[in-house]
Amino acid sequence: MAPIKATDKQAVKDWDAYLLSFVEGVESEQNESPKAKEKRIEKLEGNFEEWKKYYFPKYCFAPAAPFHIKGSRRILNNPEWYESRVYARELAKDTVCMIETLFQALSKYRPEIRKRNNILISNSYDKACKLLKPYKINLEKNERLIADYGIQQLPGNWSDGDFTTTGGISFIAVGAGQSPRGSRNEEVRPDKIIITDIDTDEDCRNKDIIDKRWEWFEGAVFPTRSVSKDFQVIWLGNLISEDCCVARAMKMADKVDIVNLEDEEGNSTWPGKNKPEHIARIKSKISTKAYQQEYMNNPLSEGDIFKELTWGKCPQLSTMPYVVNYADPSPSNKEKQKKGVSYKAQFLVGYKDGKFYIYTGYLEQVVQSVFVQWFYDIRDYVRGRSQTYNYVENNKLQDPFFEQVFKPMFHAIGKIKGFLNITPDDRKKPDKATRIEGTLEPLNRNSQLVFNIDEKDNPHMKRLAEQFRLFSMQLKAPADGPDCIEGAVWILNEKITAIAPGDWKSWSKSPNKKRI
Repeated sequence: MAPIKATDKQAVKDWDAYLLSFVEGVESEQNESPKAKEKRIEKLEGNFEEWKKYYFPKYCFAPAAPFHIKGSRRILNNPEWYESRVYARELAKDTVCMIETLFQALSKYRPEIRKRNNILISNSYDKACKLLKPYKINLEKNERLIADYGIQQLPGNWSDGDFTTTGGISFIAVGAGQSPRGSRNEEVRPDKIIITDIDTDEDCRNKDIIDKRWEWFEGAVFPTRSVSKDFQVIWLGNLISEDCCVARAMKMADKVDIVNLEDEEGNSTWPGKNKPEHIARIKSKISTKAYQQEYMNNPLSEGDIFKELTWGKCPQLSTMPYVVNYADPSPSNKEKQKKGVSYKAQFLVGYKDGKFYIYTGYLEQVVQSVFVQWFYDIRDYVRGRSQTYNYVENNKLQDPFFEQVFKPMFHAIGKIKGFLNITPDDRKKPDKATRIEGTLEPLNRNSQLVFNIDEKDNPHMKRLAEQFRLFSMQLKAPADGPDCIEGAVWILNEKITAIAPGDWKSWSKSPNKKRI
């Protein structure tokens, strides 16, 4: 083993001090009769959420979310159980599991939940020891636990990676690939195994490592159990790759509990702790790919369809006979994003000499009034240098919203800033992914879809480029920007066809009542 560096020693001290801050200064009950004490303990053990808050008040600074409460009930009511908790970062997966495990170890009045031989596994032995350290420190220093359940430290059996309480409950740290064979606490084989943060980004890039690690778990870890005794397996981690140990465990589990930082409507899944402004701050500082992987359990790969994007100079607007400003307010009620909230999109696109040029635009999660204002921002960008056709997507499910919300908003702002001709796009669109791939991929591959290089630092254009790179046929990432560009290209193709030389047509057209 390599010698421990001074910086490593300091890091260990800092970590220990941080953990101690969660247990020190929490006073136990004073001047309490033995009978009153036992009555209080029995009452607390009858309600795990109250027990958790009493013995771990600093950990429980925010109220538990519904998914925490339901999860703990499953663990405490199913002594034979295999669960995969696919929780995003900042959702307390390790903390809640630790408190559940200590409850199972210490409970006086619920012997049926007792687990006596606990193994905690991570990607390395050092990481497993670090994650087991809070268990050890709480058993050593938590005054309320000691006052009610007695001194837990058993002399001679109390090291960081392997310790046994005075009540005969053992805890062992194991790194991936190490042998847990023969692990026993007297006659008790392992009856609870916790696997946490076993996948790393580097390991997931090598299928052989994942195969080997999974074979190790199924061949060396799981069979350490007793065939005839109850046994719990709890997997903790977020989904960082389509093929990883967590993903494979999900296929075997009795229960898979996937919880993201945000729900499908964009609300915090733990509002008592993670506020919308905090989430928005994180999203603004990292890429969509990173956010989706770490906080939404949605691993993404770049370049599956749109391998490279073309950035170039756009023709002067004064040389363009017309341009299309296409706006997409959001997916319909029927088509909600499975992995994140939808973005409103609006982009100015023109066509010349066989190429489609994306001049500028907007792509963001905003309120309707900002979306409406974008039309006027685009108008100011064009400044009359080219004829602008304004379109807004208006499928069958969006139509009532367009009529009832957007038209009055456009009318109100039009009185102040001038009225715009805005045409609803009522096209019955085919499958979203198929449209985007079929229409735009050939153009992009042949460098016929050009992003305005003068707008390369525009955060909205950056977002658009990112959505193109992360696009997949499964629509795992938001694709509202590419969808908007597909709409603009389709409108432009219609106009190009209609005015092509030798293809002039004359027809009478009934007025469009929806047009503003």
